[in-house]
Amino acid sequence: MGRQRQPDGPSTPATVALDRAGVAYTRHPYEHDPSAGSYGLEAAAALGVDPAQVFKTLLVDTVKGLAVGVVPVDGQLDLKAVAAALGTKSVAMADPASAERSTGYVVGGISPIGQKRALPTVLDDTAYGFDIVYVSGGRRGFDIGLSPADLATLTRAVRARIGRG
Repeated sequence: MGRQRQPDGPSTPATVALDRAGVAYTRHPYEHDPSAGSYGLEAAAALGVDPAQVFKTLLVDTVKGLAVGVVPVDGQLDLKAVAAALGTKSVAMADPASAERSTGYVVGGISPIGQKRALPTVLDDTAYGFDIVYVSGGRRGFDIGLSPADLATLTRAVRARIGRG
């Protein structure tokens, strides 16, 4: 995997982790509108790509701790499917403050990569239908593009159908 780094955009824990791992990725900064109703749909529009190719990072509480679900921005997280993929009875959406403390990122800019501590992660199966997927680069207004295989490797993600339209 060759290193592909563009000078655009900030250095974040996500880009540091990608650079350290030697993973090819692209940087996509854009002007974030604080009044945007959906961070993910805003990113898809700014990048000019299908929202199904842009993925949001959502944290869930498993009772034993937090975990991560990565799903397309134009859909929702299926909590029962995430629980099944994680091998637990049920999950609930994590408290935003807990998500920020655990990941080191702010809501709307939580990247699945470079979090303060590695959390169990589930990547929606639809990601594998694309050569490149886009996820938050660790700040609002900054996405990164990389292969779903590299994303799964870096996050040690389980592959499962966890999104729903």
